[in-house]
Amino acid sequence: MRDYLRIDDAGLERIEKLYARYRLLHDDPDAGRPMIIVNTPTLNEPSLGERLADPLVMLRAELDMLRSHLEIQDDRVPSVRVQFGTAQVAAAFGCRMHVPENSLPAAGDHVLTCAEDVRRLNLPALDAGWYGKLAEWTELWKANLPEGVHIQHPDIQSAFNSAHLIRGNDILTDFYDQPELVDLLLDRVTDFMLAITRHVKAMISNDPEWFFDWGALWKGGARISNCSMQMISPALYREHVLPRDIRFLKGMGGGRMHYCGITGDVIDDFLKAPFVTGLDVDFKRHDFFALCEQAPKRIVLMPTFAQGSPDLNRLLRGDWPRKRNIVIVVSAASLEEGRELLARLRQAIPYS
Repeated sequence: MRDYLRIDDAGLERIEKLYARYRLLHDDPDAGRPMIIVNTPTLNEPSLGERLADPLVMLRAELDMLRSHLEIQDDRVPSVRVQFGTAQVAAAFGCRMHVPENSLPAAGDHVLTCAEDVRRLNLPALDAGWYGKLAEWTELWKANLPEGVHIQHPDIQSAFNSAHLIRGNDILTDFYDQPELVDLLLDRVTDFMLAITRHVKAMISNDPEWFFDWGALWKGGARISNCSMQMISPALYREHVLPRDIRFLKGMGGGRMHYCGITGDVIDDFLKAPFVTGLDVDFKRHDFFALCEQAPKRIVLMPTFAQGSPDLNRLLRGDWPRKRNIVIVVSAASLEEGRELLARLRQAIPYS
């Protein structure tokens, strides 16, 4: 497997320069230059079911996705991830993992049917749920990983996302009826997130200051996903969830945040939170150029643009935000189209 994907010496040297440029986005934002990742289709992909049935099939599929990036030489770093879905923390707490026919695993039930049950909720072992399997697959991948390829963190979600899976929609009324029990659940989840993320990070990296995620290099130790935050008000987020987000990110030495929710008010709280080093949101619903003006210099933004979108067309015309530390993600229908789009975007960047 180590020879399944080969990166020559020139490619390894180019990737080392990529890492330096990614670090510059965080360490000296005014001197950085936008990074561009161009995704193209992977041919003859195995189904998700086939990947979940065999760790080496999943690894080959992850490596195959890197080939086009290495060929067109965009700014994606060569990293792969064991893909076990969004319910891994919830499964560790006892939720049943549901595996659809051709989709990633998801939470199949809610382990807390009563808010009071959280008082009896113990901190899971580090091999609970699918984490024992994750460790086995990770060790196998490490033994077969081609030179220059790194392993990304598994999906960790966030304190509220996982608490919502563990408790179900009743957690939304618990905020009003028994807020102290919501806080207790959020604390239990945060404690486990810190323990399991440190445990996994020790397996895949010896660098405490940087981590790989979504094909990029980020400052800090982990990424959290706050997609479910659109279900509660910004005030509830600030009072109950934000302190746990801050505790987790501080404990990991910082990290980035993902939010694909519709409502935009809570984004301001994300941007003000200490220890956040990066943010991506659904830019089909939120104004990219406005967010570039709003975001602090320390936060790297990662927008994803569809072909023909107004924001992408604006960039292609040479109209870029003043904020330079951004990672642009776009898609193309073919390798040749991807190569052309990458060249056009790079040419349109107005910074020296």
